[in-house]
Amino acid sequence: MFIETTGGSILCDPVIGPSFFGSWFPFPDNRGLDWDYFGAADFLYISHRHRDHFDPELLRRHVRTDITVLLPDYPTEDLEKDIRALGYNNIIYTQAAVPLEFGSMKLMITPLRAPSDGPIGDSSLSVDDGTASILNQNDSHPLDVDKLLDFGKPDAYFTQTSGAIWWPMVYDLPHDAKQNFARLKRDAQNKRAMYYIEKVDAQYVFPMAGPPMFLRGELFKYNGWGSEDDSIFTDQRQFLTHMRELRPEQEGYEFVPGTVVDLTDGRLEVTQTLYTEAELDRVFDDKWTYLTEQRDSRQAEVAAEEAARAAVLPPDEMLEAIKQWWEPLLRRARTIRKGVGGNVRFRIGELDMVVDFMKGKVREYAGEECIYWYTISPDLVSTNIADHEIDWSNSIFLSMQFDVGRAGKFNEFLTTFLKCLSKDRIEYVENWYAEQADLTEDAQMGDWTVQRRCPHLRADLTRTGKVEDGILTCSLHDWKWDLSTGKCLTTNGHSIRASRATESASA
Repeated sequence: MFIETTGGSILCDPVIGPSFFGSWFPFPDNRGLDWDYFGAADFLYISHRHRDHFDPELLRRHVRTDITVLLPDYPTEDLEKDIRALGYNNIIYTQAAVPLEFGSMKLMITPLRAPSDGPIGDSSLSVDDGTASILNQNDSHPLDVDKLLDFGKPDAYFTQTSGAIWWPMVYDLPHDAKQNFARLKRDAQNKRAMYYIEKVDAQYVFPMAGPPMFLRGELFKYNGWGSEDDSIFTDQRQFLTHMRELRPEQEGYEFVPGTVVDLTDGRLEVTQTLYTEAELDRVFDDKWTYLTEQRDSRQAEVAAEEAARAAVLPPDEMLEAIKQWWEPLLRRARTIRKGVGGNVRFRIGELDMVVDFMKGKVREYAGEECIYWYTISPDLVSTNIADHEIDWSNSIFLSMQFDVGRAGKFNEFLTTFLKCLSKDRIEYVENWYAEQADLTEDAQMGDWTVQRRCPHLRADLTRTGKVEDGILTCSLHDWKWDLSTGKCLTTNGHSIRASRATESASA
């Protein structure tokens, strides 16, 4: 997004890509935009360090280094280090949910800080210049929308409707199971988007932050809902159709590269500068033809990314490098190790490795029973070792260039560890988990008395939760609990305090 106000301009999350080891390309193609014009903005805002929001190469080419950077208030310095490494040192350290004024422009950045947010970092941007106000929520899922709206109800609302994840596409599952899980995931994303749209209640709504184009040969079939209905990426038109059925009173508009939104004193005008109406109809209505043309014309970019990867390490060197890197972190990660509670196998080219979370050890695989097993190309892992990439979600996993299987449910503790491969991140996450013991008040939800705060990310369940047949669902991430036992049905751990309302009253 490029925001022009009476008090200055803000460039938000500029990306051309491809991102995540050459997997993700913006949809539709945005290379025709005037990036040098955008790079001359007054302010630069990077919401979080995921590479579909933070594109170092684009910044080097097009964004002047003396630009004023609006830095979200995160508990670790990873994003700041990334930005400074590119030569950007004119940084404003914003405070969480505290408005700032620059002449006639007022803005506020609201960060999220839970382990799974970004992780440890995602944010939204509120802007008001006296003539209009907007909320750019992008990928963030704020827990307290009412507090966010203390800044003011926005005239226009820009929000994620098609989130980035690798489930269920890369999992070792029967195809009919993948199709079923993909439909459930799309439905959950729609529900989450509609929850925020209803809560914010802005007059004008713009779906954004997805979906991508997958132009690598082996990933091409996962574009959109998938060539075989086994993928999760709902496009802007598909979501707007869904939104119109549920919220006809709100006005939804397509927001794609080249869309210009003029908003003044409640009056809205939407125009398109990059594509004709007929071209956009073809992009959405003849999507696979458009995607095929993009794939066939952009393989040089895919090849260039592959050529830039590090040389593959021999298996013994790779094992030793990971052992020296991960074992000190495992020793610090007591809650995570207990939460994983088993062995995780990694098949990386010729290396067959196991991480024993209970003992905090990395060693060659020797036939142990494992709860998860990954198959990853050795050049990806070698590159992450060379780059000391502390977030393997922000590289290998979002690339979708791997396979995985598991015995049992999703394990959030495992994915958190693989996102937090630094001392600072591990210490922050361990402290965060330690503070999650729920001592807050309970709330009545139908026939049940339930702890008010969600065990996942502390959302207020009286606002985000729904109880049906004894099952509580939190709409933010579609996590579920069996209230009769308190057991989380979505992942290991994260049990909830709950009882029948009549039992609570008699007690």
